Amino acid sequence: MGKLRPGPHPLWNLLLLMWTLLSCSLGGSAQGPGEWTLWGSWSPCSSSCGRGLSVRSRRCIRFPREELCWGNTHEYRLCQLPDCPPGAMLFRDLQCALYNGYPVLGSQKTYQWVPFYGAPNQCDLNCLAVGHAFYHSFGRVLDGTPCSPRSQGLCVAGRCLSAGCDGLMGSDARKDHCGRCGGANDSCLSVQRVFRDAGAFAGYWNVTLIPEGARHIRASHRSRNHLALMMSDGSYLLNGNWEVSPPGTYEAAGTHVIYTRATGLEETLHAAGPTSQDLLLQVLLQEPNPGIEFEFWLPRERYGPFQEQTQALDWSLRQPQPRGVKPQPPETPAVPAAISPQTLTPSPDPCPPCPDTRGRAHRLLHYCSSDFVFQARVLGRLYQAQETRYEVRVQLVYKNRSPLRALEYVWAPGRCPCPPLTLHREYLLAARRLVSSDGTQDRLLLPHAGYARPWSPAEDSRARLVARHCPA
Repeated sequence: MGKLRPGPHPLWNLLLLMWTLLSCSLGGSAQGPGEWTLWGSWSPCSSSCGRGLSVRSRRCIRFPREELCWGNTHEYRLCQLPDCPPGAMLFRDLQCALYNGYPVLGSQKTYQWVPFYGAPNQCDLNCLAVGHAFYHSFGRVLDGTPCSPRSQGLCVAGRCLSAGCDGLMGSDARKDHCGRCGGANDSCLSVQRVFRDAGAFAGYWNVTLIPEGARHIRASHRSRNHLALMMSDGSYLLNGNWEVSPPGTYEAAGTHVIYTRATGLEETLHAAGPTSQDLLLQVLLQEPNPGIEFEFWLPRERYGPFQEQTQALDWSLRQPQPRGVKPQPPETPAVPAAISPQTLTPSPDPCPPCPDTRGRAHRLLHYCSSDFVFQARVLGRLYQAQETRYEVRVQLVYKNRSPLRALEYVWAPGRCPCPPLTLHREYLLAARRLVSSDGTQDRLLLPHAGYARPWSPAEDSRARLVARHCPA
């Protein structure tokens, strides 16, 4: 009877499997990209004061025949330190001064050097010889050097880059209207209305409450009246107590309020926000009110309390009284101050459902065959006979056969246009140019079952992608 021989050890099976996998990997065609190591720690700031750069790096680990990793080996971040003391030498000046007293240009002659900003590449160390009419380029400036005296950009590897809201150099991240970095305006709501109350007497009239947390505040009108802004403690920031304030920038409620008054009777008020307290926007009436446009953005959680506050305020009874003028009752009931004129438009009859227009083929068809493709915010809607007219604010143009204005009308056939556009929302629209036979009308037409999609970063990417596939 033969003697049983023991089987292979389990460790040999494991080694054989690893060798087989490695052999297949080495003998096959090119594989996908390698893998990055984790990012290293951020370096100290390149500057001891003012703005500078911090950098971190990573390495690409790949097997033979694998492609290089996708992405960058270095990442740069803006670092903000306390301002440099007065009289401190600027970073670019210091780099030019390093060549003072040293021979250059192939001769033994030496020069004193100061920065020169007239050269093509602002991230080269271009230095002017003091007392002479020439400059010399000593190569790239050091990373973290400001591109120019008034620029917010910094030089990184020979390129002028700006920081996004995430602090990374070269990032295109921007704050949305809600103040969120890289957001899509989905955490706040827009309040956009027109105050049309004519007023029963000359004096101060309430226009709207601007709640705490409001952003991107704007108010404007064209008349001899004056906008007034009252703080939460009852004191005036602008045009209070029958005194007209000079145009300029005013600091209040945690933000800067920019007040302008043009020669053409146009008066505007802007503030980036967010406000740290409630503000009350008023108008000092001296002549009939032609209408005051105002808008601001509110966090969604603050919109409900704002509506309750404006409804709780009895505007017709709590208007501040004019000094030395006896108030007279209005002949007609006063319109509440914060009602949008669009809410007074009668609602159309119920509309049938619109056809399904989703899909890549529909997007390609309308993008390529349209005269205009643009991002717009719907400001108003008006039903006229068998047409619907939308008033829109053009925000970003992707395609245009002729110039577009900031404010445009877009026409759609019927009182039940498809697709319908909702007030105060942003859309990506594809429109055609329609010129009447006698040349008296030149309009933007949104065809029935045309292309109108709620704007989003994803929709933006799809539009840019489909533009590449339109026939020349």
